[in-house]
Amino acid sequence: MGIPAIQKARIGAYLLRKKLSHTHNGRFPLVLMLEPLFRCNLRCKGCGKIDYPEHILKKRMTPAECVTAAQECGAPVVSIAGGEPLLHPDIAAIARSLIARKRFVYLCTNALRVEKRIHEFDPSPYLTFNVHVDGLDQRHDDRVGRKGVFDRAVSAIRHLVASGFRVTTNTTLFQGETAPGACRLFDFLTSLRVEAMTIASAFGYPNAPDQDGFFTRDQATVLFQSILASAKGRGWTFNHSNLYLDFLAGNQAYECLPWANPTRNIFGWQKPCYLLNDGYEPTFEALMQNTNWSRYGVGRDPRCTHCMLHCGFEPTAVMDSVKHPLKALTVGIRGIKVDESAVLGDSHRPKEIL
Repeated sequence: MGIPAIQKARIGAYLLRKKLSHTHNGRFPLVLMLEPLFRCNLRCKGCGKIDYPEHILKKRMTPAECVTAAQECGAPVVSIAGGEPLLHPDIAAIARSLIARKRFVYLCTNALRVEKRIHEFDPSPYLTFNVHVDGLDQRHDDRVGRKGVFDRAVSAIRHLVASGFRVTTNTTLFQGETAPGACRLFDFLTSLRVEAMTIASAFGYPNAPDQDGFFTRDQATVLFQSILASAKGRGWTFNHSNLYLDFLAGNQAYECLPWANPTRNIFGWQKPCYLLNDGYEPTFEALMQNTNWSRYGVGRDPRCTHCMLHCGFEPTAVMDSVKHPLKALTVGIRGIKVDESAVLGDSHRPKEIL
């Protein structure tokens, strides 16, 4: 199962229109990262998003503010994160309003409140529940700091799939994860009939409780190579472009595009991206005009040194696919190149996988 044709067609048409325009010096968003609240019902070890005082955690964006943000930005996809979106009393109304405006909504959730609130939503090709699963059983529970969360997430996924909803998963990899462990997780998630899986190496938030859990870029690349080397014949579907997977394997030297996934939250438009916070602007236009985009990225800002997250690099891969379709097609047909000597420690030559 893959991304529905209607989503591919609408995003493709959007990219074509934007490539023909010259607003913001050719910079335009692909995904709006919408955080209508910061409150969460978990305290994950690697999260740096919820370390706010109580009066901030009580704040929420209204449905009207969320719709206005989507209209200002114009991105065809809205990823609703947080915090835990299902703690927002108006989250179903927010999703419906965005869907009515033909936005593809990915509702990112730890799934603890899915079964309580699922009746407020209707299945739609424009709505996807993106469930957070960082490992099997105890590993996931350890990362999120509460027993039983993995089992509840699995139950929620089964319920959502059986009810006709689009379901994807979001897996963040931390120190201690191994390729065999990740492969077992992806086999299991595939057996649940999820539409696709998102993978990422955790971003090193400076205020995350666990500061020893983050990979360096080189460490992450070795792990991704090992995982991708095991993918052939297992039926996995990743919610990424082939060129982004090729980047994770160390075969593409991409710079991030922080403006491509702009963030709007309770404070305003966050500069420069979902991961870094260098202040806020009141409007999307002000964000685009007043941010010194050249300051950020690997080799420019030390905070970016080990980042490989899809919110920065997937847009680069997508733009590369548009600009060089033959290159993207070649990688799609040939597969992701993996250096077996880096994975297995022997002298085997690179092989093609996927």
